[in-house]
Amino acid sequence: MTARSIPRSHIRTARLNLRPTSSSDAQRALEIQSDWDVARMLANATYPADRKDMENWFASHEQEWAEGTAYRFAIEREGRVIGIVDVDGIAADEGSLGYWLERAAWGQGYAFEAAQALVGFAFSEVGLSSLVSGRAADNPASGHVLTKLGFTQIDSRELFSRSRGETILQCRYMLAR
Repeated sequence: MTARSIPRSHIRTARLNLRPTSSSDAQRALEIQSDWDVARMLANATYPADRKDMENWFASHEQEWAEGTAYRFAIEREGRVIGIVDVDGIAADEGSLGYWLERAAWGQGYAFEAAQALVGFAFSEVGLSSLVSGRAADNPASGHVLTKLGFTQIDSRELFSRSRGETILQCRYMLAR
């Protein structure tokens, strides 16, 4: 699959606005990931959250979009960023779905709503034929989101978690178009 030129546009759902991330979102993301309960569920996050790492990560998003290797969206509810949803690691016709939200937004269906919209984007706009995703074994809520989206658990593996500083068990999932 070759990278397609996909315009940086918003996706609207019933309750959310998903917009391409920008460098200015780094501060809000830093605030969200400074919550241990959020950071510990993210294998690649640092804890405590590192400002420079966060700024560098957000600075790369526009280039990733242009290259077709990742599409990252800020999740907004009533004008406030409550999290991030993305598809990254795009190679051939597969990508990896990820999402994280501030703790105050948990349990309200926002992760499902944002991820469902992004799955549609990944399949219809990007043209992917499958998505993978993973969750910490001790994060059953994320597993519920994935299965509700139609993902099937394919296996489990040990994975180093930067935030926890230890190896965790990750459950991996897959969804075909």
